[in-house]
Amino acid sequence: MGKKVLIISTSPRKGSNSDALAEEFAKGAQEAGHEVEKISLIGKDIQFCRGCLACQKTKHCVIHDDADKIVQEKMLHADVLVFATPIYYYEMCGQMKTLLDRANPLYPSDYAFRDIYFIAAAAEDGDAVWTRAASGLEGWIACFPKAHLSGVIFGGNATDIGTIRGSSAMKKAFEAGKAV
Repeated sequence: MGKKVLIISTSPRKGSNSDALAEEFAKGAQEAGHEVEKISLIGKDIQFCRGCLACQKTKHCVIHDDADKIVQEKMLHADVLVFATPIYYYEMCGQMKTLLDRANPLYPSDYAFRDIYFIAAAAEDGDAVWTRAASGLEGWIACFPKAHLSGVIFGGNATDIGTIRGSSAMKKAFEAGKAV
């Protein structure tokens, strides 16, 4: 039986390099027989967390926007979460961080996810480029004791839209998806 894989592409840019990596991950996971859904945050209404912590009692956010739907209808029930982001100033994009903050209702919930993957693309190359962003995600994962970071896929030297295509990172993304 295949797993439910939810890929969240957080780039604000259509056709982004991180989204291209997410697509390759999805192809690999589908080829392996998993149920895959990819959500792009482009055009989504995602407000900032208010820090009220009401969600810790109700398991629901008081803000009813697209983040609330993504968290309650998708993230909660996925076996595998995949976050794809561009790297801005050696960190995940703001859209990804805002969604992670808004996923606070999952903390007291009986969430399904165990495996979490991190996909990133940046103009620069090297491990120092993506490690801070991955560390930020690992901080979020640490709040979910049944979950763990299962893999990182990084594509450097990706400046203009499409420059990631044909790179070794694309193959790594596909293979990681197949191995879910």
